[in-house]
Amino acid sequence: MIADKMKGFVRNNSAVRMMFEEGNRLRAIYGADKVYDFSLGNPSVPAPESVRQAIIDLARETDPVVLHGYMSNAGFEDVRQTIAESLNRRFGTAFSAKNLIMTVGAASGLNVILKTILNPGDEVIVFAPYFLEYGAYVGNYDGKLVEIAPDTETFQPNLEEFEQKITPLTKAVIVNTPHNPTGVVYTEETIKKLAGILEKKQKEYGTFICLISDEPYRELVYDGVEVPWLTKYYKNTVVGYSYSKSLSLPGERIGYLLIPDELDGSEEVITAAAIANRIGGSVNAPSLMQKVIGKCVDEKTDVAAYDRNRKALYDGLVDCGFTCVKPQGAFYLFMKSPVPDEKAFCEAAKKYNILVVPGTSFACPGFVRIAYCVSYETIMNSLPEFKKLAAEYGLTPANH
Repeated sequence: MIADKMKGFVRNNSAVRMMFEEGNRLRAIYGADKVYDFSLGNPSVPAPESVRQAIIDLARETDPVVLHGYMSNAGFEDVRQTIAESLNRRFGTAFSAKNLIMTVGAASGLNVILKTILNPGDEVIVFAPYFLEYGAYVGNYDGKLVEIAPDTETFQPNLEEFEQKITPLTKAVIVNTPHNPTGVVYTEETIKKLAGILEKKQKEYGTFICLISDEPYRELVYDGVEVPWLTKYYKNTVVGYSYSKSLSLPGERIGYLLIPDELDGSEEVITAAAIANRIGGSVNAPSLMQKVIGKCVDEKTDVAAYDRNRKALYDGLVDCGFTCVKPQGAFYLFMKSPVPDEKAFCEAAKKYNILVVPGTSFACPGFVRIAYCVSYETIMNSLPEFKKLAAEYGLTPANH
């Protein structure tokens, strides 16, 4: 009965969501305080008080058209201008309202730009490990996903393989920094080299290659690490952003797509993207949340809480003998499985009510993702169980 395209999705339903459902089952048996669910990137830090107050203030608006009516498919102009001015202050850019399209989160924004630029058979390059939904998004428009193998030492993009795999059919490259699932931030040196390769290949093939920067974790960085602003390094860059993580609003589905004037054919791309937003079914981003963002555009979540979790979890796991990538941003930790079959390791972890996500869910077997956007108590209470799990595999504490 269902479409052929959907059959694969049904067979390979998201391991992240399946782990989340498993957590619900275990909590019902053992109690919430005895289950250590690190499966879902669901922020535990509350949204800033100003966001709550903005929602209350806006709800008092008596004219339904002003708050709940239709607007331009690109979103409220005043909100887009406010965001543009915020970006200009932060990054020394010169954007205006016309460069922004409000979207139903970053995922919708990525779909909008892919629908705008892809023809059937066009190739989109991604760097493993990556958010596996990218493949679904590319497939929505009959594009072809091209994977670059991971550098499992640094988890910076493998640029040698990247250059080899760019072809005349390459239409886009998706990057995500700070990175899900590793927590790595791509260095400025990496970005400069990547941009240089793209410039060279565009010239060689006489083609347009769009760099799509997926940035829901931009504000979540630690230890003074800076995240390069990519439009400064490569003119054919489009930025997809979400307030899900920075303002702890994942269920509200609000974000934007940024298309700079410098992009080749920017006026046509901006017009087409606004239409893609409409015909994709969203029509426009939620009006109430657009207005909330307009009032709270410079607010930030409490990164200190995530940093505390990051340090406690990383140190605790290393003390148990596990090998981990120390996160620089986002709220995920990527840990090496003590056995090649990380799915078996994830099953073993369930015996201790620990729920983590296998690396195959991010095209990187042999590792597991641990989302530390949970309570500090959950992390501290889980460490004795992680120690038992480590002992099961004969691990010994490492020096650090």
